[in-house]
Amino acid sequence: RRILADLEDSGGYRPVVPIAKIVHDRLGIEIARGCTRGCRFCQAGIIYRPVRERSLERIIELAEKGIAESGFDEVALLSLSTGDYSCISDLMVKLMDRLVRDRVSVSMPSMRVGSLTPEMMEQIRRVRKSGFTLAPEAGTDRLRQVINKGITEEDLLSTSRAAFELGWKLLKFYFMFGLPTETDEDLAAIPQLVRRALQEGDNGRQRINVSVGTFVPKPHTPFQRARQLGIDEGFAKIDFLKKELRTKRMQLKWHDPRQSYLEGVMSRGDRRLSLLIEEAWRRGARLDAWNEHFNLDRWQTAADECGIDLDRYLRERGVDEPLPWDHLDCGVDLAFIAGEAKKAKEGIYTPDCRIHGCQECGLCDFKTIKPRVAKSADSSGKSAVNTVAAESPAKDSTPNKFVYRIDYSRIGLARFLGHLEMIQMFYRVLRRAGLPINFSQGFNPTQRVTFSPALPLGTESLAEHFLIEVNRPLAEPEKIMETLNRELPEGFEVLKVGMDSGQVEQRLLTCYHVRPMVPIDSNLLAAALTGEEMTITVMRKGRARTIDARPMVRQMIEIEDGVVELQLETETGKAALKPMEIISAVLCLSAEEAVLARIRKIWCHGVDKV
Repeated sequence: RRILADLEDSGGYRPVVPIAKIVHDRLGIEIARGCTRGCRFCQAGIIYRPVRERSLERIIELAEKGIAESGFDEVALLSLSTGDYSCISDLMVKLMDRLVRDRVSVSMPSMRVGSLTPEMMEQIRRVRKSGFTLAPEAGTDRLRQVINKGITEEDLLSTSRAAFELGWKLLKFYFMFGLPTETDEDLAAIPQLVRRALQEGDNGRQRINVSVGTFVPKPHTPFQRARQLGIDEGFAKIDFLKKELRTKRMQLKWHDPRQSYLEGVMSRGDRRLSLLIEEAWRRGARLDAWNEHFNLDRWQTAADECGIDLDRYLRERGVDEPLPWDHLDCGVDLAFIAGEAKKAKEGIYTPDCRIHGCQECGLCDFKTIKPRVAKSADSSGKSAVNTVAAESPAKDSTPNKFVYRIDYSRIGLARFLGHLEMIQMFYRVLRRAGLPINFSQGFNPTQRVTFSPALPLGTESLAEHFLIEVNRPLAEPEKIMETLNRELPEGFEVLKVGMDSGQVEQRLLTCYHVRPMVPIDSNLLAAALTGEEMTITVMRKGRARTIDARPMVRQMIEIEDGVVELQLETETGKAALKPMEIISAVLCLSAEEAVLARIRKIWCHGVDKV
């Protein structure tokens, strides 16, 4: 194992900004590595020791630099337990003071019950309320003592109370079932605890989403020898919780026990599993982490072919039994891990070494490898939360408003970007360009940008635009064009920047050039235009709908070999057809021929201007 002794000078790379929508679509900053809480089920808490925190100043530097280079509107403070960061209150105040003017919010995905204070919640909601996921893990204080969670029921209730009082309507709780020493009473305590947390709300509109999953023992943890529940046992516990949490204010989600079963096999398996993985792959196993692709029968058949008993991997291991990972050194003494397993059976709590001194896990040499804890710049030791008011972004009663129109083209691979993804991409480009854009007010402030109607996916265009509302006139539009084009991905190009009235045209005449990959029958085009109707049946929201295209079509002729010019008149609020839907119907194209056709938007004007 290799350990980075100090995080201070690491990181700081220009962030990768995806164009497509991803799960963690925000700027992530690692504020600390390692955890000293010692939860006995947690492998990360063992293998990422010791705790190393970045300085407050370095985190703020990375946040400001990362936002400027990425255009994200959210910063995620990442660590195994973000709330345990030594200067978290001061960090939240100073970070929000820097980011609030740009409407950039802060989220903390890994919050420990008891570390999320009302003062921190006040800071988080200054821009927008991000969600809270709290992990009680178990339903009773007794079982939480066994797993060394170090929190009580009152900790959870007080955190819920504070969140509800500050306006949060939804909380997320995470529990595990099948933990060592768990009883029926421990399982029954989960819905009881959720109900008591809901009672901390005062108006009956608060909700709690409950996620549960089977406990999977992990190597190098005190529970590495524990037994894992079987599939039927897991479903039985889920069925019990489904009955107990059947109300509108409590929603239960669960991890499939069949997937947990296979996770348990992989977690504590030996080198023979390489044969199993290859055999399952040969039988078609792909993307099995997704429910729609997961097929346990395929894995069981592959195991039979390899002569492997999968159930055997889930059994309890004896204290003297060799383990498949014994030859791997994670840095923590085996005696410490065994001692923690004994403490778990006796319900003895192991305190946090960050606060209560070294617990002798054997990892640190206290020369190079040692805990590194950030120090607050406030030498008095008082939190800056006590002296800095948690102000929200200023709401100007009469903000300056100057509207500019930005014309652009999208060609090549850019045509495959969806409309919502394109909007997000432009929001980030405008942030990176540093334009003084006004924001909407309310719960979730967004940039005041109005986009032209959405293009059908796969359509190129030379005539797209959007309107931006800024708080001061933009000098040197040519330089703004250069800045935007430097930030745009391949296939997008800004063509013009100029002032605009801000009025949105309701009736539009748009010209498209369509190139089907089949010979064009001009007679079919002419016949369609001579008729009084041009009815076309299309699917809308899963239902068939018939629309008369004739009032929309101004022109439809072959202008050169293999290219049709289609001019469509559309009006906001009225049913419309996509260009390819019209061409496909008129030329009787197959679905495959329609997909292969190339289509490009050439120009677009308000009808009154034509």
